[in-house]
Amino acid sequence: MTAALMLQGTGSDVGKSLLVAGLARAYSNRGLKVRPFKPQNMSNNAAVTIEGGEIGRAQALQARAARTPLLNDMNPVLLKPQTDIGAQVIVQGKMYGTAAARDYQAIKQKLLPKVLESFHRIGENVDLVLIEGAGSPAEVNLRANDIANMGFAEAADVPVVLIGDIDRGGVIAQIVGTHMLLSPSEQQRMKGYLINKFRGDISLFDDGLKITSEKTGLRNFGVLPFFDEAHHLPPEDAFSITSRPARLGDINIAVPILSRIANFDDLDPLLAEPGVTIHMVRPGNTIPAGMDVILLPGSKATLADMDFIRLQGWDIDIQSHVRQGGTVIGLCAGYQMLGRQLSDPGGIEGPARTIDGLGLLDFTTTLTAEKTLVEEDGKEHLTGSAIRGYHMHVGRTNGPALEQPFVTLSSGPDGAISPNKRIMGGYLHGLFTSDEFRYKFINRFKNQNEKIDNFEYLVENTLDKLAEHMERHLDLDGLLEVANDVS
Repeated sequence: MTAALMLQGTGSDVGKSLLVAGLARAYSNRGLKVRPFKPQNMSNNAAVTIEGGEIGRAQALQARAARTPLLNDMNPVLLKPQTDIGAQVIVQGKMYGTAAARDYQAIKQKLLPKVLESFHRIGENVDLVLIEGAGSPAEVNLRANDIANMGFAEAADVPVVLIGDIDRGGVIAQIVGTHMLLSPSEQQRMKGYLINKFRGDISLFDDGLKITSEKTGLRNFGVLPFFDEAHHLPPEDAFSITSRPARLGDINIAVPILSRIANFDDLDPLLAEPGVTIHMVRPGNTIPAGMDVILLPGSKATLADMDFIRLQGWDIDIQSHVRQGGTVIGLCAGYQMLGRQLSDPGGIEGPARTIDGLGLLDFTTTLTAEKTLVEEDGKEHLTGSAIRGYHMHVGRTNGPALEQPFVTLSSGPDGAISPNKRIMGGYLHGLFTSDEFRYKFINRFKNQNEKIDNFEYLVENTLDKLAEHMERHLDLDGLLEVANDVS
């Protein structure tokens, strides 16, 4: 049997994804062949695999950390929320269907064989599989038919380590309470715990560790100090994106947080630039005046989020920005919203209907059942730079504006750009990871003295620093020992 270790959290956002990425890079640096695995993920931030499927974006970072190709089996079940009560269900990289939350609870057990099938394939010819849980095993009301935490761990017979987040406060209660709610067999499966996001003098928490171990009988695998450079790595939640305060001379880019925002890792290279401030505009707030750029991101529900833009009054803010000479760029669904009309005749996102777009470019978009999933490269026509990215979208766009495409890719022209070069967009995700384009785009507004010469190197360097951070503060030998205990 392949060595495997599952990291479960006392709650959401305790750092599971980042810890799996850090461990993957650390063990890869030791010469081990590592693969990540997440049985079930819920995210509209997705990545395209080498097989032409889609899985959670966090697993893409983990695979990168492990220096291994991205595979459908790394995240066999991906839920992509479309409404408050329903989601698109992706199984082993492909569209399975849509389900309301209550209906999904009933079909989860049917998906378990697929999950186990993917897990066993991922474990072939590797030294270690690092498994990420979802949410918390303490959600015992959802334990029946669970495939994300202990339900999977017991079905796959893998050991578990629990992660607590001390930055939230109450970490002793998090760990002790979670352990107390588990069944005897689940408690036996849990081999230890670690504390994440510690700030200050770790020795001051010695008594806390002693109490936690005494109350649970669990082994302590270490306390990980807060990793300050985590902001260079993709966040899982758009609401977690924070920016430094705007500085004099910065390029200011406003990004409305749509209700179903998707693939917001498009922002990562811009967030990392030293002379750029990203203003994440939360619902209920206006888009600030005086922005250099408004960037409309991707969405899992384009028509619903066009309605959401109008509900917030952001359409008025965008029109005002354009009248004052501002630049607008739309990516994927954000690009579709720039047109005159959005149509969903087949009810892909809900009831069949047609609505008005922002009317900034002369085209219309019709949603279709077919999804485009492919990596592409080519050239964009604003700065003449070489670019590379990926397509992940539904819909066909047609109209006079497309006669002046934004980019030309290996598959043909894509997107549109206005004659005055201030309104632009296209379907290509990952556009700003292309260093030349990003730098020339920024220089339309100001000549930068500082810049990132290689965004991809920044990510790689940060992963190596995270791995070194974990080697210093966690018992990685102990974790590997637990993973290898397959008796």
